[in-house]
Amino acid sequence: MPSMWPLRLLAALSVLSINALSYTPSDSHVLSRRQLHARGYVTEDALAGSYDFVIVGGGLAGLVLAARLTENLKTTVLVLEAGDSGDALADRINTPSGAYYESLLYTPNDWQYKTVDQPQAGNRRFDWPRGKILGGSSAVNAMYLVRPSEIEVNAWESLMANEDAEAAKKWGWDEFYPAMKKTETFTPPSDEVAQIGNITWSAATHGTSGPMQVSYPGMCVISGFRDLDFDAEVGGWAPSLEALGLPPLKEPNGGVTLGSLVGPSWINPSNWTRSYSKAAYLDPALSRSNLAVVLNSMATRIIFADGSSGDLRATGVEFASSPDGPRMTVNAKTEVILSGGVVGSPQLLMLSGVGPKDVLEAAGVEVKVDLPGVGQHVQDHLTAPVVWTSTGETAGDIQQAGSDFAKTKEFLSFINSATAFANLTRVFGTEGAAAFQKFVADGLEDSASKLVPSQSPEVIEGYKAIYDTIANKIFNTDVAVLELLLALNTPGEVSVQAALQHPLSQGRLYINTSSPFDAPIIDPQYFSHPADLTIMREGIKLVRALKQTPPFNSSLGDETFPGPTVVSDEDIEKWLIEQASTQYHPISSCAMLPRSQGGVVNAKLQVYGLANVRVVDSSIFPFEFASHVGASTYGLAEQASSIILISNNLPTNAVKGLAVPSFSTLALVWTSFFAVSVAAGPFIT
Repeated sequence: MPSMWPLRLLAALSVLSINALSYTPSDSHVLSRRQLHARGYVTEDALAGSYDFVIVGGGLAGLVLAARLTENLKTTVLVLEAGDSGDALADRINTPSGAYYESLLYTPNDWQYKTVDQPQAGNRRFDWPRGKILGGSSAVNAMYLVRPSEIEVNAWESLMANEDAEAAKKWGWDEFYPAMKKTETFTPPSDEVAQIGNITWSAATHGTSGPMQVSYPGMCVISGFRDLDFDAEVGGWAPSLEALGLPPLKEPNGGVTLGSLVGPSWINPSNWTRSYSKAAYLDPALSRSNLAVVLNSMATRIIFADGSSGDLRATGVEFASSPDGPRMTVNAKTEVILSGGVVGSPQLLMLSGVGPKDVLEAAGVEVKVDLPGVGQHVQDHLTAPVVWTSTGETAGDIQQAGSDFAKTKEFLSFINSATAFANLTRVFGTEGAAAFQKFVADGLEDSASKLVPSQSPEVIEGYKAIYDTIANKIFNTDVAVLELLLALNTPGEVSVQAALQHPLSQGRLYINTSSPFDAPIIDPQYFSHPADLTIMREGIKLVRALKQTPPFNSSLGDETFPGPTVVSDEDIEKWLIEQASTQYHPISSCAMLPRSQGGVVNAKLQVYGLANVRVVDSSIFPFEFASHVGASTYGLAEQASSIILISNNLPTNAVKGLAVPSFSTLALVWTSFFAVSVAAGPFIT
């Protein structure tokens, strides 16, 4: 295995595709962070006795909610975050290329979860990194902005339509697409960037006044850029894929994903920094008197009212700073909102007595609501690369050389963003796709009887609903089943990953102890359904075809991974079993499905059996999209904030604090309160 393989994997971090910086004062370090955060960050002993909303988790979704809910000055909001602020690591977070060269993964700012051994994937344990820091995974991911297709989003809506058609409309394309656009302000690439990268886009598919900044890296504007080989590698991406039957996607992120693209990223073109939920949403809101954030505080359980009849009502959240530290409680007057992510949210529900009865009893937790779907339906994207030596200079070569060019903010903004999406017909051919789709569809009952890691009839029905959606609403359409990703960040190498987008394998995660400081058991059951392996095998073949296709192949040398000895279908499958890794997009552990199908939340994001607890994070998506998780999660959080405010009879947008004003306006306002300190240095905070 190549020594730089971890760097190539980071290119797929999209839970981890979620980031960028808007040009607020905190992003450019115009203000002292100590002054800016003095009001918003509070210590445990300075907490108020109660808040209207207690948000558990200061990750991507939690910070969007905190900012949007506190726009209404009648509300009070507390965010409980288990990690630190990230302020001391601002340079590493804000530099886009830091995701590859100075990653915070495998540090204390990463939860460092691991799966159990995966029998169908070489009995290997997989890393499941998650950001343990304000902004969550949006602070550590690779910043891809790729939205799902209209077909997929409408399929999501259809899963809930029979239960609550009106509420389900929020998750159909007509309403969810505007929510995704609401989060962002789009800046097109420069003419030179567009020409060299062969980039197409449509401003109409993006937002114009949201907190998140969306644009393209600035590397191409450096003089002498054309002396490098990026015009062959990035610029050759689209024409070579078109020759292979994947034409350029003219309007990326507009509801169709089939084709090739050099996509935008969560990046701030005013200073070439990462845009992510802390900088874009939280920092501008921290001065509000109705918002408080407590750091390094782990939620340990939800407190429920005694003697509740019907659905249990949460009265607060218990938390602690360490396993041996004192337990403290903060009261929630209106709602408790879980935004702990795909691992944290189901874990806290189970620790609080809400989940599968057998799991809770085995862990020594009193059962308050038997909800068998908690922790079930877990899905993830798997990926594997083909690697060639490079006859040209790659970004990794430049970074390793450490030239003056490599220290410029424009170079440090370069991140991988060339992708392509292929549907079943492109992967198998017309007749082969039809046969494969029929094979999968006909196997529903057999798969449900053998592959569901639960005996619950409800969970089994949910497995069937998800499986049927993939087999009959995705596999026979133009929705992608594979993503290809170009990576140029390893010295001397070019790699292209093939990533499975609609896995049929479903797993679970569960607690086996009552201690919140013990990580849950994570078992995604990778490759438990054989169709996943078959699709990835064909994806490797498609990637290898690029070696024979100009102009992209002009800078490709010998294949080093998997290498010339891996040739037959059997060889490729054996290699995938031994080498495939996660694309870092796990979802669905608190799936939005009917309760009769092992669902955890309804279409209003309310947990079944609980009167005032919602889940708002990527754990609620019922099946994987052919996209990166960030854009969907931002849209989810924007949509959720409106739902929550309206359901509690609170008007939205009472404070106009999150649209993006000009930098001069921001500077004028802030300098009237704080002393200005201008940041210096090549990297851009």
